[in-house]
Amino acid sequence: MKLAAIQFRPPKGQPDRARDALAERVTDACQRGAKVVVCPEMATTGYVWASPAEIGPLTEEAHGPTYQRLSAIARDHGSWVICGFAERFVHPQQTGARGGRVASLFNSALVILPDGQLATCYRKVLLYDADKRWANPGHRRPVCPADFGRLAPGICMDINDPRYITHLRETRPDVVAFCTNWISEGLPVHGYWQERLAGWKGWFIAGNSWGEDGDVCFSGESAILAPGGQVVAQAPARGDTVLVYDAVGLGMDSAAAQQPPVP
Repeated sequence: MKLAAIQFRPPKGQPDRARDALAERVTDACQRGAKVVVCPEMATTGYVWASPAEIGPLTEEAHGPTYQRLSAIARDHGSWVICGFAERFVHPQQTGARGGRVASLFNSALVILPDGQLATCYRKVLLYDADKRWANPGHRRPVCPADFGRLAPGICMDINDPRYITHLRETRPDVVAFCTNWISEGLPVHGYWQERLAGWKGWFIAGNSWGEDGDVCFSGESAILAPGGQVVAQAPARGDTVLVYDAVGLGMDSAAAQQPPVP
């Protein structure tokens, strides 16, 4: 089975343009045979926002335009598509002081099934400082059944959360779909991910952003890690990239798991 990580730098604050570009890259991955495709965190808006008021006009509901665009591709190719976005959840039973609906904002990831339906909308649990300026934390960590086993979504800072690592060790998903905007800190990112994931054996697909967003620089280097932590595919530090890797089978006994790491 082929897995894909999309490295993508969205045009800041231009979700229509971002969706067009994402659709092209996801389609490319699917046409190359990928059955699980992972896009970056906040892939339609850019990452750094000062307040709910600033990002609010760019947010969308789970079944909004990003889902509509990517679900058609997932359905056409029979692939899982996981994509980070800025979610607006409108509370159906709550009204504000002026009579309007109350909405909460989340840093979320769509998990789209191969038939185009929405498996779940995962909300980032452990927020980074930049998230706290506008987003609410999530409280649920789903695991989705699949024909290859089970898939668990994650978003960036989650990997720093001991509760998330315990969740992976206890539920033992076969694939982690990791949407990230990993900040460049001058250190090799893959070694840190390998260290954090020790004790869990599965495929780790990290779709990252790259380049600058205000005074923040993202590391790029999107990657696919085999069970055991070997980096079997990786993107450069800069530039949009569609990584596709043939995992052959899932688990430590697969041929892919036995291949040496990418230098």
